[in-house]
Amino acid sequence: MSEIHWEEPFCGEGNSCFRIGTDQEGNAYIAVRGQEDRFIVDSRDALRTMIRDIKAGKADHLLQ
Repeated sequence: MSEIHWEEPFCGEGNSCFRIGTDQEGNAYIAVRGQEDRFIVDSRDALRTMIRDIKAGKADHLLQ
């Protein structure tokens, strides 16, 4: 597996912090801050869409 280059964490209200990373092959990763060894991998566009939807409040029911 290629090395993942993690961006700075994005933290919302409370303890919801996550990080996005990419590898040399163009794969995108998302993980909870501090648990980067347990991640979800998908295309960069798919993860970007998911994050935008969460930030827009479309997933509030999942966070309660």
